[in-house]
Amino acid sequence: MDQQTAGSSDRLTNSTAQSSPSPARSRRRWILWGIVLLVALLILFAIFRPHGATHKHARGAAADGSVQPVAVASAHIGDMPVIFQEIGTVVPVTNVTITPRVNGHIAAVYYQEGQHVHKGDELELIDPRPYEATLAQYRGTLAADIAQLEKARVDNARYQRLIKQNSTSAMTARDQEFTVQQLEGQVEYDRANVRNAELNVMYCHIIAPVDGRVGIRVLDVGNYVTAGQSGGLTILTQMQPISVIFTVPQNQLGEVATHLRESGELTVEAWNSDNTQKLATGTVKALDSQIDTSTGTVRMRGIFANEDEHLFPNQFVNPHLLVTTLHDALLVPGNALQTGPDGRFVYRVKSDMTVEVVPVTVGATDSTNAVIQKGLNDGDRVVTDGVSHLRPGQKISIPDTSSAAKQTSEAEQQTAGQHRRHRNGQQSSDAPQQQNDPSSPADTGNH
Repeated sequence: MDQQTAGSSDRLTNSTAQSSPSPARSRRRWILWGIVLLVALLILFAIFRPHGATHKHARGAAADGSVQPVAVASAHIGDMPVIFQEIGTVVPVTNVTITPRVNGHIAAVYYQEGQHVHKGDELELIDPRPYEATLAQYRGTLAADIAQLEKARVDNARYQRLIKQNSTSAMTARDQEFTVQQLEGQVEYDRANVRNAELNVMYCHIIAPVDGRVGIRVLDVGNYVTAGQSGGLTILTQMQPISVIFTVPQNQLGEVATHLRESGELTVEAWNSDNTQKLATGTVKALDSQIDTSTGTVRMRGIFANEDEHLFPNQFVNPHLLVTTLHDALLVPGNALQTGPDGRFVYRVKSDMTVEVVPVTVGATDSTNAVIQKGLNDGDRVVTDGVSHLRPGQKISIPDTSSAAKQTSEAEQQTAGQHRRHRNGQQSSDAPQQQNDPSSPADTGNH
């Protein structure tokens, strides 16, 4: 009985010990969590400390009024061309697909592919012999009918004299008149057949309708062609002059149309697809009669002499349309313009070498200059480079670029002189070695 009571007491004691953690384990757990928290704090401190130092340094620099080097330019009076850059395609003024107008075999080809031909030059010949034979036949028929007509006219004149003398019947005289009219109609029909046969003979000789450049030949000598054959024989393209079709947005149409009516024509330049090289200069005289509702643009045609043939049909180009030129406009470099919450502004340099923000009203612009309509005066200096760290009242300095360039040039000259002296020194030091070298060609001959 006592043993059972003791055993139950021991089990109760063990279960109580297992259910409550020991103080040593709890202490180790808190130490581990403290180490993890300390490491996390150190990592956060290492991450955020440099940024805080940087911002502090920046605020200190702004507060202590440090000098910011910048580049400046002066506003000046000049002429500003108003140029619209559009998108266009080279289109020939005349583009002719040469097609046969009669049936037959190609007897001869008189041009080379890519050759320039003139209006009236013979390009190809279709075998004319069948049409020449038909022409001879119609001419013979015409001659026979003309003879019959002359005979009928003589008989009619005789019958008309007899009817006045009551020597023949009126019916016979009247029938002779109808015979003359019938033969006159037959002669006209024969003459039409002759003209048609002459046309067919002429159509056998395929003539260039305009000056231009002949393309790739479709059919060679010996092939049979038919009138109006699909694809034709070749394509003749007029190269000089040539046109460029381009589109103008409808919001620019009013200004373009106004200056086009006033001057009668506008100057346009054709630039390559990369917009890096001017290809030709021409004029614009034609404006389309309606706006394309799908694109909101209107088409214009520029005419170019294309004497050097830099413009090629279906070539993609960038037309630069000169609408007008603004005279005595106030100009500043385009990179001086900045955009803020209140609109466009510039940093103007004051007499104490600090900058101030000046709101401006901008007119026409191009890749280099901008027209200032309001806000600046002639001679005002504006910041063109180094504006990212500027603030109103910031002290600035203007580096002397001319002296820097001079120093760079002098350094380059000194470096080149050192290279030349070094090269000459190598040559003079190598000469004795070559003479004393037993492997040189001169010593080899002595050996």
